Amino acid sequence: MTAPSTTFTVNRLDRNPTTARSTEFVERKGVGHPDSICDGIAEAVSRRLSRHYLEEFGRILHHNTDKVQLAAGTTTPAFGGGEVVEPIYVLLGGRATNAVDGQHVPVDDLAVEAARGYVETTFEELPDDAVEFESRIGETSAGLKSLFDTRGVPSANDTSIGVGYAPLSETDRIVAGLEPALREVDPAVGADVKLVGWRTDDELHLTVAAAIVSRHVSDVDEYVAVRDRLEERARRYASERTERTVYVDVNAADDVEAGAVYLTETGLSAEMGDDGNVGRGNRVNGLITPHRPMSLEASAGKNPVTHVGKLYNLVATNAAERIHRELGAEHTEVKLLSQIGMPVTEPVAIDVDTTARDDDDEVRGIVTDELDRLDSLTDELVAGTVRLF
Repeated sequence: MTAPSTTFTVNRLDRNPTTARSTEFVERKGVGHPDSICDGIAEAVSRRLSRHYLEEFGRILHHNTDKVQLAAGTTTPAFGGGEVVEPIYVLLGGRATNAVDGQHVPVDDLAVEAARGYVETTFEELPDDAVEFESRIGETSAGLKSLFDTRGVPSANDTSIGVGYAPLSETDRIVAGLEPALREVDPAVGADVKLVGWRTDDELHLTVAAAIVSRHVSDVDEYVAVRDRLEERARRYASERTERTVYVDVNAADDVEAGAVYLTETGLSAEMGDDGNVGRGNRVNGLITPHRPMSLEASAGKNPVTHVGKLYNLVATNAAERIHRELGAEHTEVKLLSQIGMPVTEPVAIDVDTTARDDDDEVRGIVTDELDRLDSLTDELVAGTVRLF
């Protein structure tokens, strides 16, 4: 089969379509959200397998560990501290190379080790026995193995679309930065903080869902005090970054009079009633942005060498950021389309929407340069220095 030449289109925009809108929605699921937990575990497993393959065989072998499922546990939260009744259950799925020239690769053991290590280092409030792990990672398919020939340029693992945009809007920046800031307000604030921002022409509405850790609050009055501090911090943080009028609601489902509040044992909704999956949460820029182009690909856990579902979302985002930064574009969107079996560095189609006024060759050069540095991006992914959710 002859590789098709890449079709590259550049479309000129006369304005930023996001800031021109009268409304905008932006969401972020914090690191402790069940979907984010699955993303973090999936990527930790991929990194661990990649390092093992490099150590034992000198190269990363084919794997995709992006099929992680979390089933919520059971707890009995109580002011001053309750108990964990049933652990959170995490199923590690996907495919990986489990033998090379007769040498066994302990895929399941490595996966559980990586998953447990990620949870223990990320969620300090979790007791040691609060999560149960099971690995059912199967052998990778022969067809996908054949695309993983690193003697030359690896071939794309899938036919897929990657997208990215830049710069972040004002609402994007507020929602992205506020989530970690809120986790620092009080020890009672758990790792599961979810934010939704709704921007109109003149107003910014923020809805915050923050899991409160029971042993840090002795009664409902202390709970309300923590919630009030969260609301004040959110309003101040946003007001310092926008001229719009800011409105904040924290734990909007609370019924304080009835004693029904967002109280948890571990600071995670996953402890009781909230399940999770890889890919249902944030995109690679850490946000969910329905007024922007988005790919539904799960980036976390996909192999960092050939899987365009991971690589192209990062390349598109990096390219858009460079076009914004180097060419002064007020708005840029980059979309990359792969075809399975074609060189991973050569998408079959590239489409760019931008307000940049530079020659098309400048735009093309930046995107091509980002594709050419895929080897470096792979190294950064294995090192864990690239944000994926």
